Amino acid sequence: MPEKKKQELKDRAPIVAAYLRVSTDKQTILNQKSEVINFCHRQELKITMWCTETVSGTKKESERELGTLLKKLQKGDVLIITEVSRKMMNIMNIIHQSIEKGITIHSIKEGYKFDSSINSQVLAFAFGLCAEIERTLISQRTREALARRRAQGIKLGRPKGS
Repeated sequence: MPEKKKQELKDRAPIVAAYLRVSTDKQTILNQKSEVINFCHRQELKITMWCTETVSGTKKESERELGTLLKKLQKGDVLIITEVSRKMMNIMNIIHQSIEKGITIHSIKEGYKFDSSINSQVLAFAFGLCAEIERTLISQRTREALARRRAQGIKLGRPKGS
């Protein structure tokens, strides 16, 4: 990395970003915002950037505002979320990217802090293992369900010509 770019990174004040998401426009981010503000007050952090969106949590972060936010964040920055996504693979990807870039993630409800520490890496490994087990179990259940349907004489797949 050129020296000028390194110096710019050193001189730049760290970003403390809060990410708030709801799934539908019938929901509100007000409770999440309140949680973040209270957390930051206790941790003596000042939010410098808010990112909010209404999008399904099953979408990849690259298809959400979260992806854009993660691209902006750099080493030393902090990302605050209210809770870890239920979609394990999405959160694993986010954690991995963040640890690699030197970004700290705080997940308020679970009380997790993901950074470059060994504890965070162990926790990220455990999440990865859980995600792998989850994928295996889903695949196994799908194969079993398809076998059961075949045994019942149900034709699988699209009808010919469709």
